[in-house]
Amino acid sequence: MSAKATIREYYRTLEAGDPLGPFFAADDVVKFGISERLVGGSEVRRGLEEQTDRTADWAVDSRALRVTDRGCHAWFSDSVALSWRDVEAGVEHSFETRWSGTLEARDGEWVFVGMHVSTPRSF
Repeated sequence: MSAKATIREYYRTLEAGDPLGPFFAADDVVKFGISERLVGGSEVRRGLEEQTDRTADWAVDSRALRVTDRGCHAWFSDSVALSWRDVEAGVEHSFETRWSGTLEARDGEWVFVGMHVSTPRSF
């Protein structure tokens, strides 16, 4: 699977509510979300498991995915309309988000070694 296909599969997996941990490196990795900073493979997996347990009805609308692949490393950026339901609080969330990140090819598979998701702020 290409780096670009891996990113698209990550989006589909998020929408399906399936486990996201396998998409991330098990060791040195950092993931910034809209409201968190997770460092290290175990911390990223824990955070993603908690997210999966407390959310539902994800919609991921990728609008500008750009991927550069250099063989063993790739990086990407995207503009994504993102929405989900917090099942614990009973609240719907919807954001225009910016995504960027880095992937590394390991044992024939692409894994995220860095991901950053943020929302633009108007000044």
